[in-house]
Amino acid sequence: MERSLPGGTRGILHAQTGLERFSIERREPPAALAPFLANFWLLRWDLRGRPPHRQRILTRPSVHVTFTSYLTGGTTRARIAGVVRDDFVEEIHGEGRVVGAAFRPGGFRPFMDAPVSTLTGRFAGVDEVFGEEGLALAEEIFTTTDDHEAVERLAAFLTGRGPEPDASAAKAAAVVERIAAWPGLARVDDLAEDVGLSPRSLQRLFHEYVGIGPKWVIRRFRMQEAAERAASGTGVDWAELAAELGYADQAHFTRDFTAAVGTSPGRYAREAGRPAPEAGPHAPEAGPGRIDA
Repeated sequence: MERSLPGGTRGILHAQTGLERFSIERREPPAALAPFLANFWLLRWDLRGRPPHRQRILTRPSVHVTFTSYLTGGTTRARIAGVVRDDFVEEIHGEGRVVGAAFRPGGFRPFMDAPVSTLTGRFAGVDEVFGEEGLALAEEIFTTTDDHEAVERLAAFLTGRGPEPDASAAKAAAVVERIAAWPGLARVDDLAEDVGLSPRSLQRLFHEYVGIGPKWVIRRFRMQEAAERAASGTGVDWAELAAELGYADQAHFTRDFTAAVGTSPGRYAREAGRPAPEAGPHAPEAGPGRIDA
């Protein structure tokens, strides 16, 4: 497994502070699952004797299956997380672990009997898609203390579901990859022309396989790129970056960045490179959620 490094923390806001409080490891999926999964991942933390940590995430257009265990207190949670439209905050405390599977955009559709958009913006129990077998898997993972074995059990379960390669899932993944590689993309019509689909066909593909529309994906990747640039520790010409990301003016870029990240680009750049103070007992509450790196 590989410890996450810059480039593997995209979307984790104030990543430097976060990685002082938790660790992330990722593992490549076996060949049979590679068309569907981006990676398996493990999140671990030990905050015993320290305040809780609230981590903000700028999520990706991905579905995650997660198994969360709080080793202090014995609380467990097994669920399927659809695409999160807005920014996301998760609080961790005590000692715990998450075993997760991050699916490629479009990659979860072959595992379910409904459009991926039916999961968007919500968290479903593993039994909603995987039935009693999913609940049995959760119990196995929760009682397995060895991280490697826990990931192997999850990999074996997903491989055993035996999904067939899906050309539409592969197409959806390829289109999302195209968006990620095209920072200046601003219009869905331009994307549709580039990938050889009509705008309506592109919308249908994303509804069925990605779970959210291409316009949202375009905006999200632009904001992830901007946040990563801001946190790089180098001076950023905001007007130049706005133009590079397809904005007609800097003011529009600043509004979008502030809405997505929660603070202005300049302030985020100043704060992202230094550790944030640990949360005290009177820190504002965060909403329920997950950390999906």
